[in-house]
Amino acid sequence: MGKFNFIKTEIDGVIVVEPTVFGDERGYFMETYQYEEFLKGGIDCTFVQDNQSKSKKGVLRGLHSQKEFPQAKLVRVISGEVYDVAVDLREGSKTYGKYVGVRLSSENKRQFFIPRGFAHGFLVLSDEAEFVYKVDDFYHPNDEASLAWDDPTINIQWPIQEDMEVILSEKDKHNPKLTEL
Repeated sequence: MGKFNFIKTEIDGVIVVEPTVFGDERGYFMETYQYEEFLKGGIDCTFVQDNQSKSKKGVLRGLHSQKEFPQAKLVRVISGEVYDVAVDLREGSKTYGKYVGVRLSSENKRQFFIPRGFAHGFLVLSDEAEFVYKVDDFYHPNDEASLAWDDPTINIQWPIQEDMEVILSEKDKHNPKLTEL
């Protein structure tokens, strides 16, 4: 068995990564990234920056993308659980406007690779979650683009729980719909 299991999704280039976890009574060990293994799995990126956020239950961050300096992302959760989404915004793509959603948690240890040209966002399902991700280009604050999380054209099936209030940043409350891009 390899160090990673690379699971292709219905959208070309979007990949779920399952690491091999070695555990015993002391705890566990796993590699979270190894360039040559990822290259074999179809992910050819040079990551230049790592980011981390912590959010409480119901926080929805997204859907964010970049216009002139798009970023590929490798995301994972180190504490808690989120529902993570990638929306295809690549012009001319046969899956333009489609999305892939996956649950990421500290329990399942899955990672999610999102190539350049996608909007990305996540909803926190646990009481809180710590989210970490690698990007292949630096952040350019004037290059941000966003998309409405509840766009009916995309129709993301967010797993909003009965007792959950969706919490958005002020900026994300006003994101445009896909037809307005």
